[in-house]
Amino acid sequence: MASGLVNVMKHAERSERAVAATERAVDDPSLPPLSAVPVPEYRAICSSAVSSLALGVLSVLALLNWWMLTLPAVAIVLGVFALRQIRTRGDELTGAPLARIGLTLAVVFGISGAGRLSYIYATEVPEGYARINYAPLQPESKDSVEVPASAMALDGQKVFIKGFVYPSSQMHGIRTFLLVRDEGSCCFGGDPKVTERIQVTLADPAGMSYASGLHKVAGVFHVRPMPQAVDGPGGVLYHLDEAMLR
Repeated sequence: MASGLVNVMKHAERSERAVAATERAVDDPSLPPLSAVPVPEYRAICSSAVSSLALGVLSVLALLNWWMLTLPAVAIVLGVFALRQIRTRGDELTGAPLARIGLTLAVVFGISGAGRLSYIYATEVPEGYARINYAPLQPESKDSVEVPASAMALDGQKVFIKGFVYPSSQMHGIRTFLLVRDEGSCCFGGDPKVTERIQVTLADPAGMSYASGLHKVAGVFHVRPMPQAVDGPGGVLYHLDEAMLR
């Protein structure tokens, strides 16, 4: 279908030039005959150049998330590939300016995004707190709910962890909530495992307003089994007291 469209465009362009040349010949008999008028060959725009430009524009998202750094990386690969294709097949392909713009945007946003995210990572943990994740809170056996030694070693320690707020009926002034491991278990009707939830109690009496998305929380970690969690079904093993949002 694409080759057919190209042939139609070629035919239309040649027809337009032929008509224009005929009109000029009628007006000025001294002009060369129609057969002598050169008709430039049609060159297709390189699809890789267009893709590089599009991804270069989208590379602005690399300022927000580490995963988004794949956008400028792919844009750079496509841009380099497009320039090589255009260089070796210059009689068939065009679009080098598009590839160069895509490359430029990708490099600028890629470097800026990596720098910004690296700075945030280096400064987001409050002084005196240790960065942790949910891995040391998990038992050795998937079927067990026994608190592992790695979690017991954190008891009483100041820690910094990221997670998602399990929704409840309260939207504002929230002081105690469940912080869960992944978004699927908090926002799409899931039931997070007891070892993948932490009951957080904020130090600020004003509390917080509910918001989806990743939250960064720092506080004092405690292993304190309770039969009922604040907002979720079942109990809770882990707590983060005197907590603050970052």
